[in-house]
Order: sequence, then structure tokens, then C-alpha cells
Amino acid sequence: MNKTERMYALVEELRAVAPRVRSVPWLARRFEVSARTVERDLAALQQAGVPIWAAAGRRGGYALDTSASLPPLNFTPSEAAAIAVALAVGGATPLRQAARSGMHKIVAAMSPQARRDAAGLLARIRVPAGAGEPPSGPVQAAVVRAVAERRVLEISYTDMHGVATRRVVEPVGFVGLDARWYLGAWCRLRAEHRVFRIDRIGAADVGLEIAPYRDPPDWDCDLPVGVRSLSIAP
Repeated sequence: MNKTERMYALVEELRAVAPRVRSVPWLARRFEVSARTVERDLAALQQAGVPIWAAAGRRGGYALDTSASLPPLNFTPSEAAAIAVALAVGGATPLRQAARSGMHKIVAAMSPQARRDAAGLLARIRVPAGAGEPPSGPVQAAVVRAVAERRVLEISYTDMHGVATRRVVEPVGFVGLDARWYLGAWCRLRAEHRVFRIDRIGAADVGLEIAPYRDPPDWDCDLPVGVRSLSIAP
């Protein structure tokens, strides 16, 4: 995750365990960064007015003062898009109406730019009814970040025949199909649009290069009936 997402996540982690503390080494392991990075993030949050206090001693760490007023909760574009996707693939449940109401509140709390970014990300996602749970982990997080930020991605990919290749791709979006999730991208190795099964991506490194604009494939024409697009509005 990027710095902004990590700082949001730090606050939510401390909120979840308050009034207990979390040590810097624990937080560093949790977010896969150095202890120094965690300390810088916590200092920045404190300077921004987030009520985080430090406890000294062998069992010390940082805690969130939940009795103090907190800034309004913000969602990143990728978080809002993820919730919209979860609603779309979750099927009918007794809590579906409550989930839709919660989505409305999230959208209302987002800034106009964040709503536009989330809508742009959702425009590059297609889901069918019954799409499976997408894989999770650091590789998948890197793929999601590359799509959200339109950054060039280097992946290690094993195809259906067991052949492994290293590829540089320009992510376009995601497709859920037959209970699996795929990354749609322009493959520089093959010089054409390709889809990559996400659970076959063994490693993924997000680059600094912004992917150039290319005319996207006509997913709505090529994909089976029942695969649909999403919007930020629930």
C-alpha cells in the first residue's frame, strides 16, 4: 500500500485495539515496512491532530485516544471501489440493504476527486454473478495498486502449460469470470492486450512509470452475457 493508505490503516489498527497499545516493531511487521517508517507515519498523524499517544516501557507502544474527537473517516478510491465490488459479488443477504446504505454514506463522505478516481477504477472492472473471492496477499495488493494508479507493472507469470515468464505490463482492469479473477493488461512482451489469471502471478513489482494511454479492449462486447460493469453509486 502507498503512504496515504498505510496511514489510514495505522489509525484503523489503533482504533480497533484501543485503549491497548501496539508496539512499533509489531506495526512494522503488520504493514511490511521499517520501524523508522512507522515512527515517521505516527509522528505525521500526531502533527495532523490525530489523538495518538505513546506509552513508555518494555510493553510500551502507541495507542489511540478514542475519547477525543477524531477527524472524519476517509476512504481511498481503491477502498471505495473494493466495497462496491464486494457488494456486487456478494449476492443477496439479509444485510444487503444495510450494506447499500453504508455505501451511500461512504460516497457522501468522499471528496469529489476521490469519487472521480473511484469511478474511474470501477470503470475498469467487470464482474459476473457468482464471481469467486479474489486472491489476497502482497502480490495481489501490488496488482490492485498498479491498476488504481495506472502504473506499469512487472510480473512473474506462469501460464496454463506451466511455462514461467517475466513480463512488463500496462494494467487496464480486472475481470471476474468462472469463479476466477483476471488482470487485463497490455503486455509489452506480446505487444497486445492479454488477460492474466491473478492466482498465477507469482511476483509483482509496481514501477514508477505511468502507463501510456491505449484504446482499451471492448470487454463489454467480448465477454459472456451476465458480465457487467460497476459504478460508484450502489
